Amino acid sequence: MTKEVAVQSVKDTKSRDLVLSLIFDGIGMLSYLVPFLGTISDVIWAPIAGLILMRMYKGTIGTVGGFIVFIEELLPGIDFIPTFTITWIYTYLIKKK
Repeated sequence: MTKEVAVQSVKDTKSRDLVLSLIFDGIGMLSYLVPFLGTISDVIWAPIAGLILMRMYKGTIGTVGGFIVFIEELLPGIDFIPTFTITWIYTYLIKKK
């Protein structure tokens, strides 16, 4: 694998993860559309979101992020926090420096 191919592969993964993070954060915020059903949907979405984040971001970042998104989705009133996007920012912008 040449260096150019490796760099392009990283860029593709970075872009894919950003788009997926925005989509999953949007799904988490959909619970605000229907007040009572939103609470029920958060109970269903919380473990799913935790598992997705753990698989998207491997290692300690994924484990910690998965736990945080799980708790964040379960607790009422704080599920507006874009945990997937914050994890992306940490992984690709802050940690890389």
